[in-house]
Amino acid sequence: MPRKQTDPKATAGSGEDAAQASRSAEQGVASAGSSKRKRDEDGGHVMVEVSGRELRISKPEKLFFPEPGFTKLDLVAYYMECEQAVVRHLSERPTVLKRWVDGVRGKPFFQKRVPGGAPDWLQTATVTFPSGRHARELVPNDAAHLVWGVNLGVIDWNPWPVRRSDLDHPDELRIDLDPGPGIDFAQVRRVTLVVRDVLEEHGLRGFPKTSGSRGMHVFVRIVPEHGFGEVRRAALALARGVERRIPREATSRWWKEEREGVFIDYNQNARDRTVASAYSVRAVPDARVSCPLEWDEVADVEPAELRIDTVPTRLRERGDPSATIDEHAGSLASLLELAARDEREGLGDAPWPPHFRKQTGEPRRVQPSRARRR
Repeated sequence: MPRKQTDPKATAGSGEDAAQASRSAEQGVASAGSSKRKRDEDGGHVMVEVSGRELRISKPEKLFFPEPGFTKLDLVAYYMECEQAVVRHLSERPTVLKRWVDGVRGKPFFQKRVPGGAPDWLQTATVTFPSGRHARELVPNDAAHLVWGVNLGVIDWNPWPVRRSDLDHPDELRIDLDPGPGIDFAQVRRVTLVVRDVLEEHGLRGFPKTSGSRGMHVFVRIVPEHGFGEVRRAALALARGVERRIPREATSRWWKEEREGVFIDYNQNARDRTVASAYSVRAVPDARVSCPLEWDEVADVEPAELRIDTVPTRLRERGDPSATIDEHAGSLASLLELAARDEREGLGDAPWPPHFRKQTGEPRRVQPSRARRR
């Protein structure tokens, strides 16, 4: 873990401090590989060179994170400096544009289609949604794509768990640990370590990371041989396996009124569901990063220490703990056997997200308390 650094609120808040943060960001852009940087006469934009392309950054001093004083240009500098690690986890993946045009104090909107008039050099993939509709989504394969997205207001990157060479067979199982109200982070850590144990029992290697918010993620590289439905089925079996191990601390129950502890969101593996990528900055007030960890860091990790201003140093000094994830593609066979056993013992499917059509074998999609009143 990086040594706890000075609170950015105290060093980059407003006035001269915020201006210094903006100047430092421009220096970061330069050190990250921008050989050409030009500002127009009224300071309305900056031009940067990245990945062999010249990109225009409008309103570079706009505060995206007002509390610590981080600007749009700070975000550009972060993604340029951390390009290799960021792109490693986005490479060849169709990715939703989640746009925060007014920064974290504004309201975001999801743009699933690359906008008209976008540069013709952007790499894309056409995905199919559960509704049967299609969209051409961005495939961020280098820093130029990242900077182009940030200029539109993208803060966090949300890729599909597939590569564009095979859009129907995920190569990533995603375990999203979502603590309920009042659950402290120590409990999230404990559940994460049990997830590791259950994965290992089924021949899979997990790579943990902070979510950048209140939870944790564990990503597992898998052989792309199953469709979204089977991957979700394996995720549900895993969630139930963890729940059996620590029933008061972890839950697989979809309805919030039934949950106790940390929810293991198996539905994040359904088609068109996405999770913030590794090294993605998150749209939270202190600009935390969804940061990969070594397993021996999980028990003591403090997510508030992993921010836009600390993670680049961590990367330079320690490298990416998930750099070898592609070398560990495993089979879901054992988890699917567990799913089949659960089904034989009466544990059928669990509820799907509300925008999905009713699935074969799915229980009634109605809140339990409402069902009891009928």
